Amino acid sequence: MREPIAKRREREGKTFDTSHPLAQAIIKGWKTGSKKGSPVDCFVISPDFELMGRLLVNEFFDYNWNKFKRRDEESYLMFLKECLEGKQPGLGNIIFNSEVSSQEIMDVFRTPTVGYKDYTVVVIDTRGFENGGTLTIDIETGRADAEGHFYLVDGDDDLPTTERVTKYMVLAMKWLEPDETGQLTHRFDRGQFFKLGATGCYGRSEKGSTNAFKAKISVVEN
Repeated sequence: MREPIAKRREREGKTFDTSHPLAQAIIKGWKTGSKKGSPVDCFVISPDFELMGRLLVNEFFDYNWNKFKRRDEESYLMFLKECLEGKQPGLGNIIFNSEVSSQEIMDVFRTPTVGYKDYTVVVIDTRGFENGGTLTIDIETGRADAEGHFYLVDGDDDLPTTERVTKYMVLAMKWLEPDETGQLTHRFDRGQFFKLGATGCYGRSEKGSTNAFKAKISVVEN
């Protein structure tokens, strides 16, 4: 056993470069959407290393057989098509329409250890409201030590990656201390994708510290 043990130590002793765009896309996939455990995560990533969709194998089999009774090949093809259509399946999408106008989520945010890019992202789909409406997000933070920044941006825009963020960089923003509540609101003229980003306050909380948050997200049609 000496030889394989030595090779394993040599292999595991090497540091993997997580700064590569492909690695960053995979890491983003781990942190976005469902946090349920799964032995396999399927990611669809664009040539520009943008994460387009995520599929957990356990959820795939349960959802496919219990609800649709479809063949696996049919459901997987549907997953790939949704990725290419920009629907971002598996990335935490909250889809609103005339029948579903309010949903609640619970998740965790983390204070970045390096830079300002460590976000928990919730994708909000309001395309069901063709004439627009008002998006409201009521947020409540947990009692842990980390303070949170919450930003709302257009679905095609990037979340802020600098320490100083102005109101011109985002659609709405809120800073919340532990065990505090706050609200984000934004009026839109036509249904679209939005992104809600939650991250710990860099410089005010210990690096790597976490806290929970609950958000009630709702849309009132124009």
